[in-house]
Amino acid sequence: EGMEDAPFHPKRDADPTNTFNILVATDNHLGYLERDPIRGNDSFATFEEILQKAKMLEVDMILLGGDLFHDNKPSRGTIYRTMELFRKYCMGDRAVNIEILSDQSHLHTRFGCVNFEDPNYNIEIPVFSIHGNHDDPAGEGLAALDILSVANLVNYFGKSDNIDDVTVYPILLRKGQTKIALYGLGNIRDERLYRTFQQKKVKLMRPIEDRDSWWNLLVLHQNRAAHSPKNHIHECMLDNFLDFVLWGHEHECLIDPQVSAIGKYYITQPGSSVATSLSEGESKKKHVGLLKVDSTQSFKVVPIPLDTVRPFLMQAVELATADLDPNDEEAVIEYLVNEVNAMIAKVEDEQGDRPNPMKPLIRLKVEYTGYAPCNPQRFGQRFVDRVANPNEILLFHRKRVQAAPKRSKESTDQLEKDLLMRALRPDPIDTVKIEDLISSFLNEPKSTLEIFPEAEMNDALHLYVEKDEKHAITNFVNESLKSTRDILGKEDPAKIAQSEFIQQLVAEQTAQLRFRKKEEEDSLPKPSLQDSDDDANRDEDDAPKKPKRKAATPKKSKTTPLKTMPPRSPRGRLPHPRRARPPH
Repeated sequence: EGMEDAPFHPKRDADPTNTFNILVATDNHLGYLERDPIRGNDSFATFEEILQKAKMLEVDMILLGGDLFHDNKPSRGTIYRTMELFRKYCMGDRAVNIEILSDQSHLHTRFGCVNFEDPNYNIEIPVFSIHGNHDDPAGEGLAALDILSVANLVNYFGKSDNIDDVTVYPILLRKGQTKIALYGLGNIRDERLYRTFQQKKVKLMRPIEDRDSWWNLLVLHQNRAAHSPKNHIHECMLDNFLDFVLWGHEHECLIDPQVSAIGKYYITQPGSSVATSLSEGESKKKHVGLLKVDSTQSFKVVPIPLDTVRPFLMQAVELATADLDPNDEEAVIEYLVNEVNAMIAKVEDEQGDRPNPMKPLIRLKVEYTGYAPCNPQRFGQRFVDRVANPNEILLFHRKRVQAAPKRSKESTDQLEKDLLMRALRPDPIDTVKIEDLISSFLNEPKSTLEIFPEAEMNDALHLYVEKDEKHAITNFVNESLKSTRDILGKEDPAKIAQSEFIQQLVAEQTAQLRFRKKEEEDSLPKPSLQDSDDDANRDEDDAPKKPKRKAATPKKSKTTPLKTMPPRSPRGRLPHPRRARPPH
Protein backbone atom coordinates (compact mmCIF):
# COMPACT_ATOMS: atom_id res chain seq x y z
CA GLU A 1 0.00 0.00 0.00
CA GLY A 2 1.24 3.50 -0.79
CA MET A 3 3.37 4.55 -3.75
CA GLU A 4 6.45 3.25 -5.44
CA ASP A 5 7.42 6.79 -6.47
CA ALA A 6 7.50 8.01 -2.86
CA PRO A 7 8.58 4.99 -0.76
CA PHE A 8 8.29 4.99 2.99
CA HIS A 9 11.31 3.55 4.77
CA PRO A 10 10.42 0.62 7.06
CA LYS A 11 13.13 1.58 9.57
CA ARG A 12 11.80 5.09 9.84
CA ASP A 13 8.27 3.73 10.10
CA ALA A 14 9.33 1.85 13.23
CA ASP A 15 10.38 5.09 14.98
CA PRO A 16 7.15 6.67 16.28
CA THR A 17 8.90 9.72 17.72
CA ASN A 18 9.74 11.03 14.21
CA THR A 19 6.69 9.81 12.31
CA PHE A 20 3.51 11.83 11.83
CA ASN A 21 0.37 9.67 11.80
CA ILE A 22 -2.51 11.71 10.38
CA LEU A 23 -5.96 10.34 9.63
CA VAL A 24 -7.35 12.16 6.56
CA ALA A 25 -11.02 12.31 5.56
CA THR A 26 -13.32 14.66 3.67
CA ASP A 27 -17.01 15.30 2.95
CA ASN A 28 -18.63 13.66 5.96
CA HIS A 29 -21.91 15.53 5.36
CA LEU A 30 -23.21 15.10 8.89
CA GLY A 31 -26.97 15.56 9.01
CA TYR A 32 -27.63 14.36 5.47
CA LEU A 33 -31.24 13.07 5.26
CA GLU A 34 -31.41 13.22 9.05
CA ARG A 35 -35.22 12.96 8.95
CA ASP A 36 -35.22 9.90 6.72
CA PRO A 37 -36.37 6.89 8.80
CA ILE A 38 -33.94 4.56 6.99
CA ARG A 39 -30.92 6.64 6.02
CA GLY A 40 -31.07 9.35 8.70
CA ASN A 41 -28.28 7.83 10.82
CA ASP A 42 -25.90 6.91 7.98
CA SER A 43 -23.65 9.96 8.15
CA PHE A 44 -23.27 9.79 11.94
CA ALA A 45 -22.63 6.02 12.03
CA THR A 46 -19.79 6.27 9.52
CA PHE A 47 -18.28 9.37 11.14
CA GLU A 48 -18.28 7.57 14.49
CA GLU A 49 -16.46 4.68 12.81
CA ILE A 50 -13.84 7.16 11.52
CA LEU A 51 -13.28 8.53 15.04
CA GLN A 52 -13.13 5.01 16.45
CA LYS A 53 -10.40 4.05 13.98
CA ALA A 54 -8.49 7.23 14.82
CA LYS A 55 -8.59 6.40 18.52
CA MET A 56 -7.67 2.76 17.93
CA LEU A 57 -4.68 3.72 15.74
CA GLU A 58 -3.62 6.42 18.24
CA VAL A 59 -3.11 8.95 15.45
CA ASP A 60 -1.41 12.26 16.12
CA MET A 61 -4.23 14.28 14.56
CA ILE A 62 -7.27 14.13 12.30
CA LEU A 63 -7.32 16.29 9.16
CA LEU A 64 -10.71 17.01 7.53
CA GLY A 65 -11.06 18.45 4.03
CA GLY A 66 -14.38 20.29 4.29
CA ASP A 67 -18.12 19.63 4.26
CA LEU A 68 -18.17 18.21 7.76
CA PHE A 69 -21.84 19.26 7.77
CA HIS A 70 -24.29 18.79 4.92
CA ASP A 71 -26.19 22.03 5.59
CA ASN A 72 -24.93 25.55 5.97
CA LYS A 73 -27.12 25.84 9.08
CA PRO A 74 -27.21 22.34 10.59
CA SER A 75 -30.03 21.50 12.95
CA ARG A 76 -29.59 21.52 16.71
CA GLY A 77 -29.82 17.73 16.67
CA THR A 78 -26.94 17.51 14.18
CA ILE A 79 -24.80 19.97 16.16
CA TYR A 80 -25.50 18.08 19.38
CA ARG A 81 -24.62 14.65 17.97
CA THR A 82 -21.45 16.01 16.36
CA MET A 83 -20.21 17.60 19.56
CA GLU A 84 -21.08 14.44 21.45
CA LEU A 85 -18.92 12.34 19.09
CA PHE A 86 -15.94 14.70 19.28
CA ARG A 87 -16.11 14.80 23.06
CA LYS A 88 -16.40 11.00 23.28
CA TYR A 89 -13.46 10.11 21.03
CA CYS A 90 -11.13 13.13 20.90
CA MET A 91 -10.87 14.06 24.58
CA GLY A 92 -8.72 12.06 26.98
CA ASP A 93 -5.46 11.86 28.89
CA ARG A 94 -3.19 10.44 26.17
CA ALA A 95 -0.29 12.81 25.47
CA VAL A 96 -0.26 14.85 22.26
CA ASN A 97 3.19 14.48 20.71
CA ILE A 98 3.01 17.29 18.14
CA GLU A 99 3.80 20.93 18.74
CA ILE A 100 2.96 24.20 16.98
CA LEU A 101 5.91 26.40 15.98
CA SER A 102 4.07 29.15 14.08
CA ASP A 103 2.12 32.18 15.19
CA GLN A 104 -1.34 30.90 16.10
CA SER A 105 -3.10 34.21 15.57
CA HIS A 106 -4.04 33.02 12.08
CA LEU A 107 -6.26 30.29 13.53
CA HIS A 108 -9.94 31.20 13.64
CA THR A 109 -10.15 31.33 17.40
CA ARG A 110 -10.22 34.21 19.87
CA PHE A 111 -8.37 32.23 22.52
CA GLY A 112 -4.94 32.39 20.91
CA CYS A 113 -3.97 28.72 20.73
CA VAL A 114 -4.94 25.31 19.41
CA ASN A 115 -7.26 23.27 21.58
CA PHE A 116 -4.66 20.75 22.79
CA GLU A 117 -2.51 23.55 24.26
CA ASP A 118 -5.38 24.92 26.31
CA PRO A 119 -4.74 23.91 29.96
CA ASN A 120 -8.47 23.80 30.64
CA TYR A 121 -9.08 20.93 28.19
CA ASN A 122 -7.79 17.39 27.89
CA ILE A 123 -7.48 16.78 24.15
CA GLU A 124 -5.78 13.59 23.00
CA ILE A 125 -6.70 13.67 19.28
CA PRO A 126 -6.55 17.18 17.76
CA VAL A 127 -8.89 17.75 14.82
CA PHE A 128 -8.01 20.29 12.12
CA SER A 129 -10.64 21.18 9.53
CA ILE A 130 -11.39 23.65 6.75
CA HIS A 131 -14.91 24.47 5.58
CA GLY A 132 -16.50 23.24 2.35
CA ASN A 133 -19.17 24.59 0.07
CA HIS A 134 -21.97 23.08 2.17
CA ASP A 135 -20.85 24.50 5.53
CA ASP A 136 -19.12 27.71 4.43
CA PRO A 137 -19.35 30.98 6.42
CA ALA A 138 -21.94 32.57 4.14
CA GLY A 139 -24.17 35.45 5.14
CA GLU A 140 -23.24 36.31 8.72
CA GLY A 141 -19.60 35.32 8.25
CA LEU A 142 -19.86 32.46 10.74
CA ALA A 143 -19.64 28.81 9.78
CA ALA A 144 -20.92 25.84 11.73
CA LEU A 145 -17.25 25.03 12.37
CA ASP A 146 -16.98 28.27 14.34
CA ILE A 147 -19.32 26.73 16.91
CA LEU A 148 -17.10 23.66 17.23
CA SER A 149 -14.04 25.91 17.38
CA VAL A 150 -15.34 28.10 20.20
CA ALA A 151 -16.26 24.89 22.07
CA ASN A 152 -12.58 23.85 21.67
CA LEU A 153 -13.47 20.62 19.86
CA VAL A 154 -12.06 21.49 16.40
CA ASN A 155 -9.19 23.66 15.20
CA TYR A 156 -10.81 25.59 12.35
CA PHE A 157 -8.46 27.05 9.74
CA GLY A 158 -8.49 28.06 6.07
CA LYS A 159 -11.05 30.89 6.18
CA SER A 160 -10.25 33.82 3.85
CA ASP A 161 -11.32 37.31 4.87
CA ASN A 162 -10.80 38.72 1.37
CA ILE A 163 -11.67 36.27 -1.40
CA ASP A 164 -10.30 38.64 -4.06
CA ASP A 165 -6.85 38.70 -2.45
CA VAL A 166 -6.17 35.43 -0.61
CA THR A 167 -3.19 35.02 1.70
CA VAL A 168 -2.70 31.59 3.26
CA TYR A 169 -0.54 31.29 6.37
CA PRO A 170 0.67 27.78 7.27
CA ILE A 171 0.35 26.03 10.59
CA LEU A 172 3.89 24.84 11.32
CA LEU A 173 3.83 21.45 13.04
CA ARG A 174 6.72 19.42 14.44
CA LYS A 175 7.01 15.92 15.82
CA GLY A 176 10.54 14.92 16.76
CA GLN A 177 12.68 15.73 13.72
CA THR A 178 9.74 15.84 11.27
CA LYS A 179 8.27 19.20 10.29
CA ILE A 180 5.05 19.85 8.35
CA ALA A 181 3.77 23.17 6.99
CA LEU A 182 -0.01 22.78 6.89
CA TYR A 183 -1.86 25.11 4.48
CA GLY A 184 -5.64 25.38 4.41
CA LEU A 185 -7.91 26.99 1.83
CA GLY A 186 -11.60 26.73 2.63
CA ASN A 187 -14.11 26.65 -0.18
CA ILE A 188 -14.58 29.75 -2.31
CA ARG A 189 -16.95 29.77 -5.29
CA ASP A 190 -14.95 28.21 -8.10
CA GLU A 191 -15.54 31.05 -10.58
CA ARG A 192 -14.36 33.60 -8.01
CA LEU A 193 -11.30 31.63 -6.91
CA TYR A 194 -10.43 30.88 -10.54
CA ARG A 195 -10.34 34.62 -11.22
CA THR A 196 -8.21 35.23 -8.11
CA PHE A 197 -5.70 32.60 -9.23
CA GLN A 198 -5.55 34.09 -12.73
CA GLN A 199 -4.83 37.51 -11.24
CA LYS A 200 -2.01 35.95 -9.16
CA LYS A 201 -3.62 37.07 -5.93
CA VAL A 202 -3.43 33.73 -4.11
CA LYS A 203 -0.29 33.82 -1.98
CA LEU A 204 1.05 30.97 0.14
CA MET A 205 3.41 32.26 2.83
CA ARG A 206 6.58 30.23 3.39
CA PRO A 207 8.88 30.04 6.43
CA ILE A 208 12.12 31.99 6.35
CA GLU A 209 14.17 29.55 8.37
CA ASP A 210 15.09 26.17 6.87
CA ARG A 211 12.56 26.53 4.09
CA ASP A 212 13.46 23.20 2.48
CA SER A 213 13.14 21.28 5.73
CA TRP A 214 9.34 21.61 5.75
CA TRP A 215 7.01 19.08 4.16
CA ASN A 216 4.28 21.23 2.59
CA LEU A 217 0.70 19.95 2.82
CA LEU A 218 -2.28 21.82 1.34
CA VAL A 219 -5.93 21.11 2.14
CA LEU A 220 -8.54 22.56 -0.20
CA HIS A 221 -12.16 22.00 -1.14
CA GLN A 222 -12.88 22.88 -4.78
CA ASN A 223 -14.02 21.35 -8.06
CA ARG A 224 -11.26 19.16 -9.45
CA ALA A 225 -13.17 17.99 -12.52
CA ALA A 226 -13.53 20.55 -15.32
CA HIS A 227 -17.29 21.05 -15.36
CA SER A 228 -16.72 24.24 -17.35
CA PRO A 229 -13.61 26.27 -18.32
CA LYS A 230 -13.84 28.55 -15.26
CA ASN A 231 -15.70 26.32 -12.82
CA HIS A 232 -12.80 24.34 -11.40
CA ILE A 233 -9.29 24.70 -10.05
CA HIS A 234 -6.70 23.14 -12.30
CA GLU A 235 -3.70 21.49 -10.70
CA CYS A 236 -1.30 23.77 -12.59
CA MET A 237 -2.66 26.74 -10.61
CA LEU A 238 -1.21 25.46 -7.33
CA ASP A 239 2.32 26.30 -6.22
CA ASN A 240 4.97 23.82 -7.26
CA PHE A 241 6.76 23.91 -3.89
CA LEU A 242 3.90 21.83 -2.44
CA ASP A 243 4.57 18.20 -1.60
CA PHE A 244 1.07 16.88 -0.99
CA VAL A 245 -2.54 18.01 -1.51
CA LEU A 246 -5.60 16.71 0.32
CA TRP A 247 -8.42 17.42 -2.15
CA GLY A 248 -11.96 17.65 -0.86
CA HIS A 249 -15.33 18.22 -2.54
CA GLU A 250 -15.06 15.40 -5.08
CA HIS A 251 -17.02 12.42 -3.72
CA GLU A 252 -15.37 9.62 -5.68
CA CYS A 253 -12.85 7.80 -3.51
CA LEU A 254 -9.34 8.00 -5.03
CA ILE A 255 -7.41 7.45 -1.83
CA ASP A 256 -4.17 6.22 -3.45
CA PRO A 257 -1.98 9.29 -4.08
CA GLN A 258 -1.61 10.36 -7.70
CA VAL A 259 1.07 12.52 -9.28
CA SER A 260 -0.38 15.90 -10.20
CA ALA A 261 -0.71 17.06 -13.79
CA ILE A 262 2.42 19.18 -13.39
CA GLY A 263 4.35 16.33 -11.79
CA LYS A 264 5.53 18.28 -8.75
CA TYR A 265 3.32 17.04 -5.92
CA TYR A 266 0.93 14.23 -5.03
CA ILE A 267 -2.84 14.35 -4.58
CA THR A 268 -5.10 12.16 -2.48
CA GLN A 269 -8.87 12.36 -2.85
CA PRO A 270 -10.53 10.41 -0.01
CA GLY A 271 -14.03 11.14 -1.29
CA SER A 272 -17.18 11.28 0.81
CA SER A 273 -17.96 9.00 3.73
CA VAL A 274 -21.69 8.92 2.91
CA ALA A 275 -23.43 8.77 -0.47
CA THR A 276 -25.29 12.02 -1.07
CA SER A 277 -26.19 11.24 -4.69
CA LEU A 278 -26.89 8.09 -6.66
CA SER A 279 -23.97 8.50 -9.04
CA GLU A 280 -21.22 6.24 -10.35
CA GLY A 281 -18.51 7.81 -8.21
CA GLU A 282 -20.51 7.37 -5.00
CA SER A 283 -20.99 3.64 -5.65
CA LYS A 284 -17.28 2.83 -5.26
CA LYS A 285 -15.85 1.45 -2.01
CA LYS A 286 -15.26 4.26 0.48
CA HIS A 287 -12.08 4.76 2.51
CA VAL A 288 -10.27 7.16 4.76
CA GLY A 289 -6.48 7.30 4.80
CA LEU A 290 -3.69 7.09 7.33
CA LEU A 291 -1.01 9.52 6.16
CA LYS A 292 2.48 8.74 7.47
CA VAL A 293 5.33 11.25 7.11
CA ASP A 294 8.87 10.82 8.48
CA SER A 295 11.89 13.09 8.97
CA THR A 296 13.26 12.30 5.49
CA GLN A 297 10.01 13.66 3.97
CA SER A 298 9.10 10.18 2.76
CA PHE A 299 5.41 9.42 3.07
CA LYS A 300 2.71 6.91 2.29
CA VAL A 301 -1.07 6.74 2.56
CA VAL A 302 -2.56 3.56 4.01
CA PRO A 303 -6.16 3.10 2.79
CA ILE A 304 -8.60 2.24 5.59
CA PRO A 305 -11.93 0.82 4.32
CA LEU A 306 -15.13 1.96 6.00
CA ASP A 307 -17.43 -0.87 7.07
CA THR A 308 -20.52 1.09 8.15
CA VAL A 309 -21.22 2.66 4.75
CA ARG A 310 -24.57 1.61 3.32
CA PRO A 311 -24.11 -0.80 0.37
CA PHE A 312 -24.66 0.87 -2.99
CA LEU A 313 -24.89 -0.99 -6.29
CA MET A 314 -25.34 0.74 -9.64
CA GLN A 315 -25.87 -0.96 -13.01
CA ALA A 316 -27.12 -0.06 -16.48
CA VAL A 317 -29.39 -1.83 -18.99
CA GLU A 318 -30.52 -1.06 -22.52
CA LEU A 319 -34.07 -2.09 -23.33
CA ALA A 320 -33.36 -2.25 -27.08
CA THR A 321 -30.94 -5.16 -26.51
CA ALA A 322 -33.33 -7.13 -24.27
CA ASP A 323 -35.54 -8.36 -27.16
CA LEU A 324 -38.70 -6.87 -25.67
CA ASP A 325 -41.88 -5.75 -27.41
CA PRO A 326 -42.12 -1.94 -27.06
CA ASN A 327 -45.91 -2.24 -26.85
CA ASP A 328 -45.86 -4.83 -24.04
CA GLU A 329 -45.51 -2.64 -20.96
CA GLU A 330 -45.94 -5.54 -18.52
CA ALA A 331 -43.07 -7.45 -20.10
CA VAL A 332 -40.80 -4.41 -19.79
CA ILE A 333 -41.70 -3.96 -16.12
CA GLU A 334 -41.15 -7.65 -15.42
CA TYR A 335 -37.73 -7.46 -17.03
CA LEU A 336 -36.77 -4.47 -14.86
CA VAL A 337 -38.10 -6.18 -11.72
CA ASN A 338 -35.91 -9.20 -12.42
CA GLU A 339 -32.86 -6.97 -12.90
CA VAL A 340 -33.47 -5.21 -9.59
CA ASN A 341 -34.03 -8.52 -7.78
CA ALA A 342 -30.71 -9.78 -9.12
CA MET A 343 -28.95 -6.63 -7.89
CA ILE A 344 -30.46 -6.98 -4.42
CA ALA A 345 -29.42 -10.65 -4.26
CA LYS A 346 -25.88 -9.68 -5.22
CA VAL A 347 -25.66 -7.14 -2.41
CA GLU A 348 -27.09 -9.61 0.10
CA ASP A 349 -24.44 -12.16 -0.86
CA GLU A 350 -21.70 -9.57 -0.38
CA GLN A 351 -22.99 -8.69 3.10
CA GLY A 352 -22.90 -12.36 4.04
CA ASP A 353 -23.68 -13.16 7.65
CA ARG A 354 -23.41 -9.57 8.82
CA PRO A 355 -25.22 -9.20 12.20
CA ASN A 356 -27.31 -6.18 11.15
CA PRO A 357 -27.46 -6.09 7.35
CA MET A 358 -28.46 -2.75 5.92
CA LYS A 359 -30.97 -2.15 3.18
CA PRO A 360 -28.91 -1.32 0.09
CA LEU A 361 -29.05 1.62 -2.27
CA ILE A 362 -29.98 0.31 -5.73
CA ARG A 363 -29.73 2.35 -8.91
CA LEU A 364 -30.61 0.95 -12.33
CA LYS A 365 -29.95 3.21 -15.30
CA VAL A 366 -32.35 2.33 -18.11
CA GLU A 367 -31.71 3.41 -21.69
CA TYR A 368 -35.27 3.42 -23.05
CA THR A 369 -35.00 4.71 -26.63
CA GLY A 370 -38.01 3.34 -28.51
CA TYR A 371 -39.86 2.38 -25.30
CA ALA A 372 -42.25 4.14 -22.95
CA PRO A 373 -40.85 4.64 -19.43
CA CYS A 374 -42.85 3.56 -16.41
CA ASN A 375 -43.45 5.56 -13.24
CA PRO A 376 -40.31 5.19 -11.03
CA GLN A 377 -42.19 5.85 -7.77
CA ARG A 378 -44.90 3.29 -8.54
CA PHE A 379 -42.25 0.80 -9.64
CA GLY A 380 -40.33 1.26 -6.40
CA GLN A 381 -43.30 0.32 -4.21
CA ARG A 382 -42.47 -3.34 -4.92
CA PHE A 383 -39.18 -2.95 -3.01
CA VAL A 384 -40.12 -0.74 -0.06
CA ASP A 385 -39.05 -3.35 2.49
CA ARG A 386 -35.88 -4.39 0.65
CA VAL A 387 -34.06 -1.21 -0.45
CA ALA A 388 -33.29 2.15 1.16
CA ASN A 389 -34.30 4.25 -1.87
CA PRO A 390 -37.51 2.75 -3.33
CA ASN A 391 -38.52 5.97 -5.11
CA GLU A 392 -35.16 6.39 -6.87
CA ILE A 393 -34.35 2.90 -8.13
CA LEU A 394 -34.88 3.60 -11.83
CA LEU A 395 -33.22 6.33 -13.84
CA PHE A 396 -34.49 6.57 -17.41
CA HIS A 397 -32.34 8.20 -20.06
CA ARG A 398 -31.97 8.28 -23.82
CA LYS A 399 -29.00 8.08 -26.09
CA ARG A 400 -27.54 11.37 -27.11
CA VAL A 401 -28.38 12.13 -30.69
CA GLN A 402 -25.51 13.56 -32.71
CA ALA A 403 -26.09 16.70 -34.72
CA ALA A 404 -27.69 15.78 -38.02
CA PRO A 405 -26.42 17.21 -41.31
CA LYS A 406 -28.23 20.12 -42.89
CA ARG A 407 -31.46 19.11 -44.56
CA SER A 408 -33.35 20.60 -47.41
CA LYS A 409 -36.49 22.59 -46.70
CA GLU A 410 -38.73 19.75 -47.92
CA SER A 411 -37.09 17.14 -45.71
CA THR A 412 -37.16 19.52 -42.74
CA ASP A 413 -40.90 20.12 -43.16
CA GLN A 414 -41.52 16.40 -43.39
CA LEU A 415 -39.44 15.76 -40.25
CA GLU A 416 -41.45 18.36 -38.32
CA LYS A 417 -44.69 16.66 -39.35
CA ASP A 418 -43.36 13.27 -38.25
CA LEU A 419 -42.34 14.64 -34.87
CA LEU A 420 -45.73 16.23 -34.34
CA MET A 421 -47.44 12.93 -35.06
CA ARG A 422 -45.42 11.08 -32.42
CA ALA A 423 -46.45 11.00 -28.77
CA LEU A 424 -43.32 12.41 -27.14
CA ARG A 425 -42.84 12.30 -23.42
CA PRO A 426 -41.18 15.49 -22.08
CA ASP A 427 -37.82 15.10 -20.42
CA PRO A 428 -37.69 15.73 -16.67
CA ILE A 429 -36.64 19.24 -15.64
CA ASP A 430 -36.02 18.60 -11.96
CA THR A 431 -32.33 19.28 -12.50
CA VAL A 432 -32.97 22.89 -13.56
CA LYS A 433 -32.34 25.33 -10.72
CA ILE A 434 -34.40 28.47 -10.28
CA GLU A 435 -31.28 30.61 -9.74
CA ASP A 436 -29.89 29.40 -13.08
CA LEU A 437 -33.09 30.45 -14.84
CA ILE A 438 -33.01 33.90 -13.26
CA SER A 439 -29.28 34.24 -13.92
CA SER A 440 -29.72 33.43 -17.60
CA PHE A 441 -32.57 35.94 -17.77
CA LEU A 442 -30.49 38.70 -16.16
CA ASN A 443 -27.58 38.04 -18.51
CA GLU A 444 -29.69 38.76 -21.59
CA PRO A 445 -28.90 42.19 -23.09
CA LYS A 446 -32.58 43.20 -23.17
CA SER A 447 -33.12 42.23 -19.52
CA THR A 448 -30.39 44.28 -17.81
CA LEU A 449 -31.26 46.01 -14.55
CA GLU A 450 -31.20 49.79 -14.22
CA ILE A 451 -30.36 50.14 -10.52
CA PHE A 452 -28.86 46.89 -9.24
CA PRO A 453 -25.75 45.32 -10.86
CA GLU A 454 -26.53 41.82 -12.15
CA ALA A 455 -23.38 40.10 -10.80
CA GLU A 456 -24.03 41.14 -7.19
CA MET A 457 -27.71 40.27 -7.65
CA ASN A 458 -26.71 36.75 -8.69
CA ASP A 459 -24.49 36.39 -5.62
CA ALA A 460 -27.31 37.44 -3.32
CA LEU A 461 -29.67 35.05 -5.07
CA HIS A 462 -27.19 32.20 -4.59
CA LEU A 463 -26.99 32.89 -0.85
CA TYR A 464 -30.78 33.04 -0.60
CA VAL A 465 -31.45 29.78 -2.45
CA GLU A 466 -28.42 27.60 -1.72
CA LYS A 467 -27.40 28.79 1.76
CA ASP A 468 -30.86 29.59 3.16
CA GLU A 469 -29.80 33.14 3.97
CA LYS A 470 -33.25 34.68 4.30
CA HIS A 471 -31.89 38.25 4.51
CA ALA A 472 -29.39 37.99 1.63
CA ILE A 473 -31.51 39.87 -0.92
CA THR A 474 -32.64 42.45 1.66
CA ASN A 475 -29.04 43.12 2.66
CA PHE A 476 -28.01 43.41 -0.99
CA VAL A 477 -30.79 45.93 -1.69
CA ASN A 478 -29.91 47.97 1.41
CA GLU A 479 -26.21 48.05 0.53
CA SER A 480 -26.99 49.06 -3.05
CA LEU A 481 -29.31 51.84 -1.88
CA LYS A 482 -26.70 53.09 0.59
CA SER A 483 -24.06 53.18 -2.15
CA THR A 484 -26.47 55.10 -4.40
CA ARG A 485 -27.26 57.61 -1.66
CA ASP A 486 -23.54 58.17 -1.05
CA ILE A 487 -23.07 58.97 -4.74
CA LEU A 488 -26.04 61.33 -4.81
CA GLY A 489 -24.79 63.07 -1.67
CA LYS A 490 -21.74 64.26 -3.58
CA GLU A 491 -23.83 65.98 -6.28
CA ASP A 492 -25.33 69.45 -6.45
CA PRO A 493 -28.55 69.59 -4.32
CA ALA A 494 -30.28 71.52 -7.09
CA LYS A 495 -29.68 68.67 -9.54
CA ILE A 496 -30.76 66.00 -7.08
CA ALA A 497 -34.20 67.59 -6.94
CA GLN A 498 -34.69 66.55 -10.58
CA SER A 499 -35.87 62.95 -10.90
CA GLU A 500 -34.55 62.72 -14.46
CA PHE A 501 -31.04 63.54 -13.24
CA ILE A 502 -31.23 60.86 -10.53
CA GLN A 503 -32.37 58.24 -13.03
CA GLN A 504 -29.58 59.14 -15.45
CA LEU A 505 -26.90 59.15 -12.74
CA VAL A 506 -27.96 55.78 -11.31
CA ALA A 507 -28.17 54.25 -14.79
CA GLU A 508 -24.66 55.48 -15.60
CA GLN A 509 -23.28 54.13 -12.33
CA THR A 510 -24.84 50.69 -12.93
CA ALA A 511 -23.56 50.66 -16.51
CA GLN A 512 -20.04 51.47 -15.30
CA LEU A 513 -20.15 48.61 -12.79
CA ARG A 514 -21.40 46.27 -15.50
CA PHE A 515 -18.70 47.40 -17.93
CA ARG A 516 -15.90 47.00 -15.36
CA LYS A 517 -17.15 43.52 -14.51
CA LYS A 518 -17.18 42.45 -18.16
CA GLU A 519 -13.82 44.07 -18.86
CA GLU A 520 -12.30 42.24 -15.90
CA GLU A 521 -13.64 38.88 -17.08
CA ASP A 522 -12.56 39.44 -20.68
CA SER A 523 -9.04 40.38 -19.59
CA LEU A 524 -8.48 37.04 -17.85
CA PRO A 525 -6.47 34.50 -19.85
CA LYS A 526 -8.04 31.17 -20.63
CA PRO A 527 -6.47 28.28 -18.71
CA SER A 528 -4.58 25.46 -20.31
CA LEU A 529 -6.27 22.16 -19.50
CA GLN A 530 -2.87 20.48 -19.86
CA ASP A 531 -0.10 22.49 -18.21
CA SER A 532 0.49 26.18 -17.64
CA ASP A 533 2.67 28.10 -20.10
CA ASP A 534 6.22 28.93 -19.17
CA ASP A 535 5.44 32.61 -18.69
CA ALA A 536 3.19 31.69 -15.77
CA ASN A 537 6.35 31.06 -13.75
CA ARG A 538 7.50 34.65 -14.15
CA ASP A 539 6.39 37.72 -12.28
CA GLU A 540 4.51 40.31 -14.29
CA ASP A 541 7.51 42.67 -14.39
CA ASP A 542 9.78 39.97 -15.81
CA ALA A 543 7.41 38.67 -18.46
CA PRO A 544 8.37 39.51 -22.07
CA LYS A 545 6.08 41.64 -24.16
CA LYS A 546 5.59 38.90 -26.73
CA PRO A 547 5.91 35.59 -24.90
CA LYS A 548 6.52 32.50 -26.97
CA ARG A 549 4.66 29.29 -26.29
CA LYS A 550 6.93 26.76 -24.65
CA ALA A 551 6.63 23.39 -23.04
CA ALA A 552 4.22 23.41 -20.12
CA THR A 553 5.73 24.00 -16.71
CA PRO A 554 4.09 24.42 -13.34
CA LYS A 555 2.75 27.78 -12.29
CA LYS A 556 4.64 29.50 -9.52
CA SER A 557 2.82 32.11 -7.51
CA LYS A 558 4.47 34.69 -5.31
CA THR A 559 5.31 33.51 -1.84
CA THR A 560 6.16 35.63 1.14
CA PRO A 561 8.55 34.59 3.92
CA LEU A 562 6.99 33.62 7.21
CA LYS A 563 8.91 33.86 10.43
CA THR A 564 9.03 30.64 12.44
CA MET A 565 7.97 31.01 16.07
CA PRO A 566 9.85 29.14 18.81
CA PRO A 567 7.99 26.31 20.53
CA ARG A 568 5.77 27.31 23.42
CA SER A 569 7.22 26.89 26.87
CA PRO A 570 5.03 25.27 29.51
CA ARG A 571 6.40 27.67 32.10
CA GLY A 572 4.05 30.27 33.44
CA ARG A 573 0.99 28.17 32.60
CA LEU A 574 -1.34 26.45 34.96
CA PRO A 575 -0.25 22.91 35.82
CA HIS A 576 -1.86 20.36 33.56
CA PRO A 577 -1.97 16.72 34.65
CA ARG A 578 -1.60 15.42 31.11
CA ARG A 579 1.56 17.43 30.38
CA ALA A 580 3.55 15.67 33.09
CA ARG A 581 2.94 12.29 31.50
CA PRO A 582 5.62 10.75 29.31
CA PRO A 583 4.76 10.29 25.63
CA HIS A 584 3.33 6.94 24.63
